[in-house]
Amino acid sequence: MKKLFKAFGFDKKDIDTYIILLSAPLLLTLYVCFGEAKNFTNIFSSYTANPLSDYYGHIYQFIAFFVLVGIIPFLYLTLKIRKPLGDFGFGFGDAKFGLIFALISIIVIILPMIYFSAKMPDLRAEYPMAKILLTRRGLIFQYELAYVIFYYTAWEFFFRGFILFGLKDKVGAMNAILIQTISSCLVHIGKPNGEIIGSIIFGIIMGVLALRTRSIWYPFLIHISMGIMTDIFIIYMR
Repeated sequence: MKKLFKAFGFDKKDIDTYIILLSAPLLLTLYVCFGEAKNFTNIFSSYTANPLSDYYGHIYQFIAFFVLVGIIPFLYLTLKIRKPLGDFGFGFGDAKFGLIFALISIIVIILPMIYFSAKMPDLRAEYPMAKILLTRRGLIFQYELAYVIFYYTAWEFFFRGFILFGLKDKVGAMNAILIQTISSCLVHIGKPNGEIIGSIIFGIIMGVLALRTRSIWYPFLIHISMGIMTDIFIIYMR
Protein backbone atom coordinates (compact mmCIF):
# COMPACT_ATOMS: atom_id res chain seq x y z
CA MET A 1 0.00 0.00 0.00
CA LYS A 2 2.86 2.38 0.81
CA LYS A 3 4.37 1.71 -2.62
CA LEU A 4 1.03 2.47 -4.25
CA PHE A 5 0.70 5.79 -2.43
CA LYS A 6 4.32 6.62 -3.22
CA ALA A 7 3.75 5.90 -6.92
CA PHE A 8 1.03 8.54 -6.97
CA GLY A 9 3.14 11.08 -5.11
CA PHE A 10 1.19 10.85 -1.87
CA ASP A 11 2.86 12.72 0.98
CA LYS A 12 1.27 12.73 4.42
CA LYS A 13 2.67 16.22 4.98
CA ASP A 14 0.23 17.40 2.30
CA ILE A 15 -2.84 15.83 3.89
CA ASP A 16 -4.44 19.22 4.53
CA THR A 17 -4.10 20.10 0.84
CA TYR A 18 -5.72 16.79 -0.13
CA ILE A 19 -8.58 17.36 2.31
CA ILE A 20 -9.19 20.91 1.02
CA LEU A 21 -9.24 19.70 -2.58
CA LEU A 22 -11.53 16.78 -1.75
CA SER A 23 -13.87 18.97 0.29
CA ALA A 24 -15.21 20.69 -2.84
CA PRO A 25 -16.63 17.63 -4.67
CA LEU A 26 -17.62 15.87 -1.44
CA LEU A 27 -19.40 18.68 0.42
CA LEU A 28 -20.95 20.24 -2.69
CA THR A 29 -22.29 16.85 -3.79
CA LEU A 30 -23.88 16.35 -0.38
CA TYR A 31 -25.42 19.80 -0.70
CA VAL A 32 -26.89 19.12 -4.14
CA CYS A 33 -28.20 15.69 -3.11
CA PHE A 34 -29.61 16.54 0.31
CA GLY A 35 -29.38 20.26 1.00
CA GLU A 36 -31.43 21.95 -1.67
CA ALA A 37 -34.94 23.24 -1.06
CA LYS A 38 -36.51 20.40 -3.05
CA ASN A 39 -35.37 17.99 -0.34
CA PHE A 40 -37.13 19.90 2.43
CA THR A 41 -40.58 18.33 2.12
CA ASN A 42 -39.02 14.89 1.67
CA ILE A 43 -37.30 15.26 5.03
CA PHE A 44 -40.06 17.21 6.77
CA SER A 45 -43.16 15.64 5.23
CA SER A 46 -45.47 17.44 7.64
CA TYR A 47 -44.75 20.68 5.75
CA THR A 48 -45.84 19.34 2.35
CA ALA A 49 -49.22 21.07 2.43
CA ASN A 50 -48.01 24.11 4.36
CA PRO A 51 -48.52 27.30 2.28
CA LEU A 52 -45.11 28.51 3.48
CA SER A 53 -43.28 25.30 2.52
CA ASP A 54 -41.52 27.14 -0.34
CA TYR A 55 -40.20 29.73 2.09
CA TYR A 56 -39.19 27.18 4.75
CA GLY A 57 -37.60 25.01 2.09
CA HIS A 58 -35.20 27.73 1.04
CA ILE A 59 -34.37 28.67 4.61
CA TYR A 60 -33.55 24.98 5.08
CA GLN A 61 -31.37 25.18 1.94
CA PHE A 62 -29.42 28.17 3.26
CA ILE A 63 -28.84 26.51 6.64
CA ALA A 64 -27.84 23.20 5.03
CA PHE A 65 -25.31 25.04 2.87
CA PHE A 66 -24.01 26.85 5.94
CA VAL A 67 -23.51 23.60 7.83
CA LEU A 68 -21.90 21.70 4.97
CA VAL A 69 -19.53 24.27 3.46
CA GLY A 70 -19.34 26.64 6.41
CA ILE A 71 -19.26 24.84 9.72
CA ILE A 72 -17.57 21.60 8.63
CA PRO A 73 -14.58 23.31 6.90
CA PHE A 74 -14.41 25.83 9.76
CA LEU A 75 -14.10 23.00 12.29
CA TYR A 76 -11.39 21.37 10.22
CA LEU A 77 -9.55 24.67 9.95
CA THR A 78 -9.68 25.41 13.68
CA LEU A 79 -9.25 21.88 15.07
CA LYS A 80 -6.85 20.33 12.55
CA ILE A 81 -5.02 22.99 10.53
CA ARG A 82 -4.89 25.38 13.49
CA LYS A 83 -3.71 28.45 11.66
CA PRO A 84 -4.89 31.99 12.45
CA LEU A 85 -8.23 32.81 10.83
CA GLY A 86 -6.56 35.86 9.31
CA ASP A 87 -4.53 33.49 7.14
CA PHE A 88 -7.79 32.42 5.53
CA GLY A 89 -9.09 35.90 4.77
CA PHE A 90 -11.10 36.49 7.94
CA GLY A 91 -9.41 39.80 8.67
CA PHE A 92 -10.15 43.10 6.96
CA GLY A 93 -6.79 43.22 5.19
CA ASP A 94 -6.36 46.24 2.92
CA ALA A 95 -9.64 47.88 3.97
CA LYS A 96 -9.11 51.10 2.03
CA PHE A 97 -8.57 49.38 -1.29
CA GLY A 98 -11.23 46.75 -0.60
CA LEU A 99 -13.99 49.16 0.36
CA ILE A 100 -13.26 51.56 -2.52
CA PHE A 101 -13.18 48.69 -5.01
CA ALA A 102 -16.40 47.18 -3.64
CA LEU A 103 -18.23 50.52 -3.56
CA ILE A 104 -17.25 51.49 -7.10
CA SER A 105 -18.04 48.00 -8.39
CA ILE A 106 -21.48 47.97 -6.78
CA ILE A 107 -22.50 51.46 -7.95
CA VAL A 108 -20.87 51.58 -11.39
CA ILE A 109 -21.10 47.94 -12.52
CA ILE A 110 -23.35 45.75 -10.35
CA LEU A 111 -26.32 48.10 -9.95
CA PRO A 112 -26.91 48.85 -13.67
CA MET A 113 -26.03 45.29 -14.68
CA ILE A 114 -28.56 43.74 -12.30
CA TYR A 115 -31.20 46.34 -13.17
CA PHE A 116 -31.16 45.38 -16.84
CA SER A 117 -30.55 41.66 -16.21
CA ALA A 118 -33.60 41.54 -13.94
CA LYS A 119 -35.76 42.08 -17.04
CA MET A 120 -34.55 38.87 -18.67
CA PRO A 121 -37.12 36.03 -18.65
CA ASP A 122 -34.70 33.28 -17.66
CA LEU A 123 -33.43 35.25 -14.66
CA ARG A 124 -36.98 36.16 -13.63
CA ALA A 125 -37.89 32.48 -13.79
CA GLU A 126 -34.98 31.60 -11.49
CA TYR A 127 -35.19 34.38 -8.89
CA PRO A 128 -36.20 34.90 -6.24
CA MET A 129 -35.64 31.23 -5.49
CA ALA A 130 -38.54 31.28 -3.02
CA LYS A 131 -41.40 32.24 -5.37
CA ILE A 132 -43.69 32.94 -2.43
CA LEU A 133 -41.85 36.26 -2.05
CA LEU A 134 -43.59 37.50 -5.19
CA THR A 135 -46.91 37.53 -3.34
CA ARG A 136 -45.83 37.53 0.32
CA ARG A 137 -43.51 40.53 0.41
CA GLY A 138 -43.64 40.64 4.18
CA LEU A 139 -41.26 37.67 4.15
CA ILE A 140 -38.58 39.42 2.08
CA PHE A 141 -36.53 40.91 4.94
CA GLN A 142 -36.08 37.70 6.94
CA TYR A 143 -35.52 35.70 3.76
CA GLU A 144 -32.76 38.01 2.53
CA LEU A 145 -31.24 38.15 6.01
CA ALA A 146 -31.02 34.35 6.13
CA TYR A 147 -29.70 34.40 2.55
CA VAL A 148 -26.83 36.66 3.59
CA ILE A 149 -26.03 35.17 7.01
CA PHE A 150 -26.16 31.50 6.09
CA TYR A 151 -25.68 31.19 2.34
CA TYR A 152 -23.39 34.01 1.29
CA THR A 153 -21.21 33.94 4.41
CA ALA A 154 -20.62 30.21 3.95
CA TRP A 155 -20.04 30.67 0.21
CA GLU A 156 -17.31 33.27 0.60
CA PHE A 157 -15.66 31.44 3.50
CA PHE A 158 -15.58 28.14 1.62
CA PHE A 159 -14.55 29.23 -1.88
CA ARG A 160 -12.58 32.41 -1.21
CA GLY A 161 -11.36 31.48 2.28
CA PHE A 162 -10.96 27.76 2.89
CA ILE A 163 -10.12 26.74 -0.69
CA LEU A 164 -8.38 29.84 -2.07
CA PHE A 165 -6.27 30.81 0.93
CA GLY A 166 -5.88 27.18 1.94
CA LEU A 167 -4.30 26.22 -1.39
CA LYS A 168 -2.43 29.31 -2.59
CA ASP A 169 0.85 28.57 -0.79
CA LYS A 170 0.88 24.96 -1.98
CA VAL A 171 -0.31 25.22 -5.59
CA GLY A 172 0.29 28.90 -6.31
CA ALA A 173 -2.07 31.87 -6.31
CA MET A 174 -3.30 31.52 -9.91
CA ASN A 175 -3.96 27.80 -9.59
CA ALA A 176 -5.81 28.38 -6.32
CA ILE A 177 -7.95 31.07 -7.98
CA LEU A 178 -8.81 28.70 -10.83
CA ILE A 179 -9.61 25.80 -8.49
CA GLN A 180 -12.06 27.84 -6.44
CA THR A 181 -13.54 29.27 -9.66
CA ILE A 182 -14.08 25.81 -11.16
CA SER A 183 -15.68 24.57 -7.94
CA SER A 184 -18.01 27.56 -7.55
CA CYS A 185 -18.95 27.48 -11.24
CA LEU A 186 -20.15 23.88 -10.96
CA VAL A 187 -22.67 24.91 -8.30
CA HIS A 188 -24.22 27.21 -10.91
CA ILE A 189 -24.97 24.40 -13.35
CA GLY A 190 -28.72 24.51 -13.99
CA LYS A 191 -28.88 28.27 -13.52
CA PRO A 192 -29.49 30.66 -16.48
CA ASN A 193 -26.72 30.44 -19.09
CA GLY A 194 -25.59 34.02 -18.49
CA GLU A 195 -25.19 33.35 -14.79
CA ILE A 196 -23.13 30.21 -15.40
CA ILE A 197 -20.77 32.02 -17.76
CA GLY A 198 -20.67 35.05 -15.48
CA SER A 199 -19.73 32.88 -12.51
CA ILE A 200 -16.43 32.04 -14.21
CA ILE A 201 -15.50 35.68 -14.75
CA PHE A 202 -16.82 36.65 -11.33
CA GLY A 203 -14.98 33.80 -9.62
CA ILE A 204 -11.64 34.84 -11.07
CA ILE A 205 -12.11 38.54 -10.27
CA MET A 206 -13.29 37.85 -6.72
CA GLY A 207 -10.41 35.45 -6.18
CA VAL A 208 -7.94 38.13 -7.26
CA LEU A 209 -9.70 40.68 -5.04
CA ALA A 210 -9.59 38.37 -2.03
CA LEU A 211 -5.86 37.77 -2.43
CA ARG A 212 -5.15 41.43 -3.18
CA THR A 213 -6.94 42.60 -0.04
CA ARG A 214 -6.08 39.48 2.01
CA SER A 215 -9.76 39.29 2.95
CA ILE A 216 -12.97 37.50 1.93
CA TRP A 217 -15.18 40.40 3.08
CA TYR A 218 -14.91 42.62 0.00
CA PRO A 219 -15.96 39.83 -2.39
CA PHE A 220 -18.69 39.16 0.17
CA LEU A 221 -20.00 42.72 -0.07
CA ILE A 222 -20.08 42.59 -3.85
CA HIS A 223 -21.66 39.13 -3.91
CA ILE A 224 -24.48 39.93 -1.49
CA SER A 225 -25.26 43.14 -3.38
CA MET A 226 -25.75 41.07 -6.54
CA GLY A 227 -27.98 38.53 -4.84
CA ILE A 228 -30.16 40.97 -2.93
CA MET A 229 -30.56 43.42 -5.80
CA THR A 230 -31.50 40.61 -8.18
CA ASP A 231 -34.32 39.52 -5.88
CA ILE A 232 -35.51 43.03 -5.11
CA PHE A 233 -35.51 44.26 -8.71
CA ILE A 234 -37.36 41.19 -9.94
CA ILE A 235 -39.94 41.32 -7.15
CA TYR A 236 -40.72 45.02 -7.49
CA MET A 237 -40.29 45.39 -11.26
CA ARG A 238 -43.01 42.87 -12.16
